[in-house]
Amino acid sequence: MRQLSLARRLFLLLVLAVVLFTAFTGTAFYLDARDQLHQAAGNRTLAVAEAIADSPLVANAALEAGRTNPTPALQPYAEQVISDAKLDFITIMAPDGTRWTHPNPSEIGGKYIGSTSEALAGHPFTETYTGTLGPSVRTIVPIKAPGSGRVLGMVAAGVTVTNLDVALASRLPALLGIAVVVLLLGSVGAAILERRLSKATHGYGLEQLSQLFAYYESVLHSVREGVVMVDPRGRLVIRNDQASELLGLPNTEASAPAPLLADVDLPESLRALLASGRTAHDEIHLTKDRVLVVNQEPASVPDRRGARRLGSVATLRDQTEIETLGSELATMRTLSDALRSQTHEHANRLHTIVSLLELGRTDQALEFATEDLSLSQSLANELVVSVQEPVLAALVMGKAAQAHERGVRLDAEATGSLADAGLEPQHLVTIVGNLLDNAIDAAAAAEPPRWVALELHEEAGGVLIEVSDSGTGVPPAERERILQFGHSTKPHGTAGRGLGLALARRSAEALGGTLAVEGTGGAVFTVSIPARNGRKG
Repeated sequence: MRQLSLARRLFLLLVLAVVLFTAFTGTAFYLDARDQLHQAAGNRTLAVAEAIADSPLVANAALEAGRTNPTPALQPYAEQVISDAKLDFITIMAPDGTRWTHPNPSEIGGKYIGSTSEALAGHPFTETYTGTLGPSVRTIVPIKAPGSGRVLGMVAAGVTVTNLDVALASRLPALLGIAVVVLLLGSVGAAILERRLSKATHGYGLEQLSQLFAYYESVLHSVREGVVMVDPRGRLVIRNDQASELLGLPNTEASAPAPLLADVDLPESLRALLASGRTAHDEIHLTKDRVLVVNQEPASVPDRRGARRLGSVATLRDQTEIETLGSELATMRTLSDALRSQTHEHANRLHTIVSLLELGRTDQALEFATEDLSLSQSLANELVVSVQEPVLAALVMGKAAQAHERGVRLDAEATGSLADAGLEPQHLVTIVGNLLDNAIDAAAAAEPPRWVALELHEEAGGVLIEVSDSGTGVPPAERERILQFGHSTKPHGTAGRGLGLALARRSAEALGGTLAVEGTGGAVFTVSIPARNGRKG
């Protein structure tokens, strides 16, 4: 059996509420109208009964009741008042309740049916009582002797409940009409609300919506990518746990107010992207310690005017590990290229040595071989002994071979032992590798002589890394921008464009250091890293 949608359930509930409200209100109006009719009848009978009791005709007839029969004088008078006042009966009676008048002449002389004690005590009162004409609303007023106030008789004026019900029934069509209008308006309002709610909930039932919300929560918090949603007012309304971790934001309760982007500690480039709501595909943004790949799409829902914008949804993918692996892969490729180049060069030299031996020139062959060995080993010996960091030494050797292939001379100088500095090799590889790549590119594009110099110094205060080149240098206006992510002087489409120097700067800052650039006739990049608390020695 198909479940009722939330909108349909609400519609039925509202219709039921309208029906109950209409029934309750109609009943209340009916009872109020009946009470008003009874109260009006009591007021009218009181006024008529008091007027009759104050009439000189009635008072004189009551005074003479002991000597003459008052009925002949009072009956016509009572009938006339009944007609004029539109009452159902007027009974004038003796103090003992003997009727002097009655609408039914056969009842004259009989005993009045009803309460008379209040009237005999000199007080008028109104009651609903069942008499000879059936239930009626009646008022009994005493007839008092002039001057003495002695009760000479009583006057009862009344309206039957039957006639009151007839008057009440005449008001029912209006009450029913109002009830029908209220019912129709309530039903129409409920139908409009159902339609809008059905459109908003896509016709789902309460259980389905609960299930969808559970799915949403599960997906939102189980994906490895960060997910954030920003509304049109620039508030960070949704973010999953991964997004909070990637952006360095504290996890908050779902009921907590959504923070404004302006109040959140984010990189300016990422803040600008999220605030703009524009479409973005695989844009890379750099935080304090991460490289993030960001995709963003506007979020909207269809409405009568086309689409209503809800904000934008962005996904954040951590590229830090990939960039680290890429850097390591680039290092391995550099070493591989260097080995391949050296293999090729050594093969040529080996052929030369073999040819010299075949020609019997053994002295020249020995001199040629030892010269080659000393040249290739000098840089390696210097780096391995001074740097004492095999990975970094291998990287520099590979970069030297790579620079040689491009016609650039790479000189390296190291003082102290970097192994004693207690620095992570991966950060050093990222810093030195990217700085050397940038310097080799700059020197290779310049006029001869083309050279790159690397200086590594380990002191008590920390580590100083300096890379200089014979390139065209960096203008002062560009020195800060080239260290920012995405800015590059390389041609568009170049692999790794705009990443190298930013990654080097990020690694330096991760070690608590700084990266600075200067020089216009050749660039000089200086990395200063303070000594670590856990350094060896």
